[in-house]
Amino acid sequence: MSPIPFRIKIALRLKRAPTRPSAKLLAAFLAISSLFGADLKIDHVTVAGKNLEAMRAALKAVGIPSEYGGAHTNHATEMAQVSFPDGSYLELIAIQPHADQAAVDANPWSKALKTDGGPCAFAVRATQPLEKPEPGGRTRPDGKKIAWETSDSNSGPRGSFFPFLIRDITPREDRVYPTGKPTTDLFRGVGKVFIAVRELDASIANYRHAFGLPAPRAEHSVDLDATLAVFEGTPIVLASGGGWLTRRIHEYGEAPCAFVLTKKGSGKTVWFDEERLGWRLGVQ
Repeated sequence: MSPIPFRIKIALRLKRAPTRPSAKLLAAFLAISSLFGADLKIDHVTVAGKNLEAMRAALKAVGIPSEYGGAHTNHATEMAQVSFPDGSYLELIAIQPHADQAAVDANPWSKALKTDGGPCAFAVRATQPLEKPEPGGRTRPDGKKIAWETSDSNSGPRGSFFPFLIRDITPREDRVYPTGKPTTDLFRGVGKVFIAVRELDASIANYRHAFGLPAPRAEHSVDLDATLAVFEGTPIVLASGGGWLTRRIHEYGEAPCAFVLTKKGSGKTVWFDEERLGWRLGVQ
């Protein structure tokens, strides 16, 4: 597959909405005014579960290595990651040993963490200071402390329907490449984020309105049993359907339901064994 031109400048359009947004959604649109100057380019995607070692073992079983990244300063979670040559990475996040239960309960992905929810969020890079940022950080296994700040526009969990913004305080390379290089060169990077939505037409309108995107390409995925809206030149794919998607939305709301990695060459998306992995991951 040829490289995907992700660096689409975000142009927020609030004057004439194609649909009448709810008060919560309008508030979300206003909140992402800070996305001016950001690029709709994947920083990282997040997969949540109860046990980090079990998640890493499942990923290794389908041929993907990972690196331990350390415990977060929130006293709730720890992470491992698979970093890629394009600068994006796949984050595995789980409840850290001896976690503060109150901190776990307060975590934005608490439900996904406690129930092995799988894909739960995605982030894009901020290119300017954030409004009302939330600090974050962790200590790597080598003792190096890294810090960042985030800002979110969702009325639900962080980075669910819309991506959240992340801006590094310490060098980004320290966060992305814990050993100074990509974890693997088997894949180029994170290519697509599939977001489960209740109403496809309304969700398309909301994304176009928020980010100034052209009309998406419609297609049907037999593998996912879903109708898709593919926003060309971006990582965004909206997915709607019955069965597992309806159950997932009921459980976790409108949020990422699958991720796709990219490789050199082109071809259709091939999905890893979901039963072995525990969640949906593809490669194209």
